[in-house]
Amino acid sequence: MIRITLGGRELAGFTSLAPDDHIKIFVPGPDGTLTPRDYTPRQYDPQNGTLCLDFVNHPGGPAAAWARSARPGDYLEIGGPRGSQIVSGQIEHWLLIGDETALPAIGRRVEEMPAQMPVTTLVTVPGKEDEQVFVTTACHVAHWVHRPMKQADDAADILAALKNLEISERTFVWVAAESRVAKAVRQYLLDERRIPVQWIKASGYWSKGQADASVKDVGEAG
Repeated sequence: MIRITLGGRELAGFTSLAPDDHIKIFVPGPDGTLTPRDYTPRQYDPQNGTLCLDFVNHPGGPAAAWARSARPGDYLEIGGPRGSQIVSGQIEHWLLIGDETALPAIGRRVEEMPAQMPVTTLVTVPGKEDEQVFVTTACHVAHWVHRPMKQADDAADILAALKNLEISERTFVWVAAESRVAKAVRQYLLDERRIPVQWIKASGYWSKGQADASVKDVGEAG
């Protein structure tokens, strides 16, 4: 993971209310062409006027390539977030499920949880070196599943781990991963664990083999 810290007067008034908000970044290419990508604000410090973004360090992507080559003084155009979706209600436990692309949103949500709030995370990453430690006053239990990057669109490992987790009543389940994985996890939660649909939010953060990296809700009407 590569963390880039942005700063500047242009960030004055920036607001991000939800941990899974997305901003649009416009990645400059060698020919000057701007490529849009969705990213989660990992941290925002209004006092110092800084915004942190985490980039998965993988080959082939324009955003990761820019992050690897970024130097102090480089410029990055951003927009948004357009709107925040706040999850509220009588939630007694959170279950956050995702892959490495969801770590910025998962990390931010865990760190911003109220003190003593029970939260469980289940995250697939390539290896132990990709695991992260979140500083939080919540009651956080972390589960990590290691799988090769080339199998990031295979839900088998995360479903196997999920089957061993207890999901209590009034648990809100948040899912973000490769689109097919997110959809498979959502379907398992609905069909096998009988989680009410209104207690699940599942998003595809990316789709293997597709250049479109915008976030998409994988839920189906009804």
